[in-house]
Amino acid sequence: MRVAVMDFGSVWRHRLGKQDAHCGFRRTVYYNTTGVMVNRKVRQRPQICGYARFDPIGGFDPNHPSRMIGRVFECAEPCVWMGCNKLLFRRILNGGECPECFLVAAKSDLVGQLLVGTEDWRSPNTWLLSLSETDSQQEAMLLMSIGDWLRTSLGNFVFEPSAIGGPLPRLVLRAGE
Repeated sequence: MRVAVMDFGSVWRHRLGKQDAHCGFRRTVYYNTTGVMVNRKVRQRPQICGYARFDPIGGFDPNHPSRMIGRVFECAEPCVWMGCNKLLFRRILNGGECPECFLVAAKSDLVGQLLVGTEDWRSPNTWLLSLSETDSQQEAMLLMSIGDWLRTSLGNFVFEPSAIGGPLPRLVLRAGE
């Protein structure tokens, strides 16, 4: 599966992996998930537990995650493991690869409250990877394709190519839909 990164969730964690038999070093693994502000700190408040996993051996640079925006990765199929949704980003693909879907972060201060749990709050092909929520704040990480949509307290947002000539697709509020 080919996934382009449009944004990341607010919470990063890392873990030392097992020792590599070939080189003797321990490889670090990085996890990204959603979070919200609690007492002036970003905290994970999972309503839907999930994460994206990145390995530096696949080309991910943990020192410059913003450089990964717009890049296309080869990923494993999304799955549920130990009660959490997970998406493994295996490696960055060379330029010219078309993504099948996009990793999108939706924050309530930008798109309004996601109407999670109500009927038809998202398009059928949209996959909710992670959702953190507290009080009136939400952050969600989703896998979306062009044309997919979300219903929020502000209206319907459609994931579409940039109309202003930018290279990256984005969530756009559609009035009257």
